[in-house]
Parts: sequence; C-alpha cells; structure tokens
Amino acid sequence: MEKSDWANSTTAELWRLYDEVTTVLSRRMTAEKAKLEERLRKIEGTAVSSPNGERPRRPYPPVLPKYQNPKDPAETWSGRGKQPRWLKAQLRAGKKLNDLLIDRSSAQRRRRSG
Repeated sequence: MEKSDWANSTTAELWRLYDEVTTVLSRRMTAEKAKLEERLRKIEGTAVSSPNGERPRRPYPPVLPKYQNPKDPAETWSGRGKQPRWLKAQLRAGKKLNDLLIDRSSAQRRRRSG
C-alpha cells in the first residue's frame, strides 16, 4: 500500500488495517520473545525458570563453625556473614578473634583436608 492509497482511504479502512497490523505484530513479538527466552535458557544452562522470573538459589555446602562462645559453647559462628552479638561483646571485652577459635583435633583436620 502506497502513501497515496492511505490518503484516499476511509477512516474505517485505516482502522481495519491498524487492527490487522497490531495483531500480526503481537503474534510475531510473542514468537520472537519465546525464541529469545529459549536461547537464554540454553546459554544459562537452566531448563526451567520460576514463574516470577527469579532463578532458584544454588545449593551451598554446610559450613562448619569456626568460632565458639567460651561462656556458652552452644553459640558458634562460621566466620561468614554478620558477626553475632556474643562475638562482638567478647571482642569489646578485649578478647582476640583467635582466642575464640574452636580447637579442632588433628584427626578432624586430616579428615577434612583429604
């Protein structure tokens, strides 16, 4: 359709053409989006993404505790993340981080290393 044809068309004909164009464009955009998402899944190596678009967290191995509260041995800290309150209190009291290390027997050290 040339520009002169558009100028001579009625409003109803132009609206019909507009509706056809938007329908075709919508279908093509949906198909293109599906193709791109499939390529992205292949690149990322994930088979399925969650419905809200977030990827599930990868599993992390459990981390053994590294520090222990001398006043309450049940309170431990792995050395990752935010320092617990008992640790901050011990450090303020003048203890060093090395003073709070959990003593591992040589057998445990050998077993963990290999």
